[in-house]
Amino acid sequence: MITKEVSDLSNIDFAKGEAVLIDKETGMTSFRVVNAIRKITGVKKVGHAGTLDPAASGLLIICTGGKTKEIYKYQESIKVYSGIICLGFVSDTLDIEGTLMQVKPLIDIADNQIFSAAEKFTGVIEQIPPMHSAVKHKGKSLYKYARKGIVVERKARKVNIEEFKITKINLPDVHFKIVCSKGTYIRVIADDFGKELGCGAYLKNLRRDAIGQWNVDDAVTLSDFEKRFQNVPI
Repeated sequence: MITKEVSDLSNIDFAKGEAVLIDKETGMTSFRVVNAIRKITGVKKVGHAGTLDPAASGLLIICTGGKTKEIYKYQESIKVYSGIICLGFVSDTLDIEGTLMQVKPLIDIADNQIFSAAEKFTGVIEQIPPMHSAVKHKGKSLYKYARKGIVVERKARKVNIEEFKITKINLPDVHFKIVCSKGTYIRVIADDFGKELGCGAYLKNLRRDAIGQWNVDDAVTLSDFEKRFQNVPI
């Protein structure tokens, strides 16, 4: 496992197989990180263990070479997220990247309503994957249909929310921590949360803090990874 504790990566056999903990920056796609690792290491067989949306930051586990056979082990692990849900507005992408529309002023939303609403999203719940996602329909990602204004019927999926904790309320922003199973769309939780409160909501900020036992605090940024690979002092 490659973490920030490993200072020199130049002699590691990435073709044989390694798992790398990357702290992905906002604005960067997961595929871009995978492609960058390919170029840096010279290894063609590279994959990630769970997509992070471009607007999100945090832990992305990258597997190279023979280690790609173990990607499923990381994918099955519990995920931990933190972020901000903004109330009173909705987004066509359910997050900060979309077009925002105000739904309702927050003059009658009390803290106890927010805490009560969060409790309704714990345990096994059903989610409908968002149109702006990489979920496939007839071999094509849903977001490609969405860009053309086409809405595709999607089946609800069951996910498990172990914890949905409100950590701070500073309206319209609600800070949270969520511990959940694989396949959970935090954007969908934000949107459904707004519907439950009757005021609308979208995901303003998201960071993946952990995947199973692996924490983002132990990860390296992509630029640091490249420097360590070239044995350049950081």
